[in-house]
Amino acid sequence: MPAAVEDDLFQSSTMTFGEHLEELRGCLVRAAAGLAIGVLLGLVLAKPFVRLVEEPLKRALGDYYSRRAIDTAANWTGSPLPYSQPEIRDAIENRGLSFELREVHPDRLARVLGREPASNDSVAEPVPTSDRFDADELVPIMLWQPLARDPRVSITTLSAQEAFGIYIKAAILVGLVLASPWIFWQLWMFVAAGLYPHEKRLVHVFLPVSLGLFLAGALLAFFFVFDFVLEYLLAFNEWLGLDPDPRISEWMSFVLVLPVGFGLGFQLPLVMLFLERIGVFDAAAYASQWRIAVLVICIASALLTPADPYSMLFLAAPLCLLYFGGVGMCRWAAARDARQATNASQ
Repeated sequence: MPAAVEDDLFQSSTMTFGEHLEELRGCLVRAAAGLAIGVLLGLVLAKPFVRLVEEPLKRALGDYYSRRAIDTAANWTGSPLPYSQPEIRDAIENRGLSFELREVHPDRLARVLGREPASNDSVAEPVPTSDRFDADELVPIMLWQPLARDPRVSITTLSAQEAFGIYIKAAILVGLVLASPWIFWQLWMFVAAGLYPHEKRLVHVFLPVSLGLFLAGALLAFFFVFDFVLEYLLAFNEWLGLDPDPRISEWMSFVLVLPVGFGLGFQLPLVMLFLERIGVFDAAAYASQWRIAVLVICIASALLTPADPYSMLFLAAPLCLLYFGGVGMCRWAAARDARQATNASQ
């Protein structure tokens, strides 16, 4: 049989302390250079990224105010509305419209709208009125507009410099995401110098799988969990009778916390397999301590997510599945090693 070719990118593993410091400095400089390039690209992509992260919140706000509008029309107890309930529901759910409900005196409004000022007058004379306001004669009118132009659905800033700060934060975040494979690789280049050869080979497999799991967790949070969490949080506003007025800076912080927490949590099976490969734990130990593991997963999910039960449960449930999947991976790896050892002894 031909000799196996040793394809090891981390061949120089015997270093003095000073050489280790020099290697660390070089890795950090290269990682910082990659991050700087990523941030420069992030300055170009920051605006569409902000638009992207605004969409879940705008969608949740639109659904919230649409439900409020339908409930307002259904529970209206004053004079009959100018539209039927099916018309209102069709306009809101199928036409993408929202309305504001106001009340006027129809005869006064008709007289004001129908009166034309004289040619030599800039303003028409006031409509004659009595001394007492007649509230019983008020009738409702509904002022319609596209939901996208409803100011209640827009996300606000409270200072002139806040928008610039959001732009820079978005550029840094995009740059960090784009440069993360390079940064992880540089860190592994330094760490791998202290690993045994069989441990170094795991880097080639674990690094791309780690990035894939991180992206899977982050995408799950962004495209699936956000809608449930926002609906749950906005339900408290509806229950308390408060209208939400979210700020873009607060929402950006929320957007950072939840996907990052999911991405880190999804590293669990990889960490389990890595510890099994280097002999710290084995599959039997993982299987025997599953109750403690589930408890630790629930506690970690509460720490890695905002203070709401939906996000904690949506992280804890897949992590429990990933934990048992990690147990299965460790058993498969141990069985493969046993087969290879048996074949080598024959």
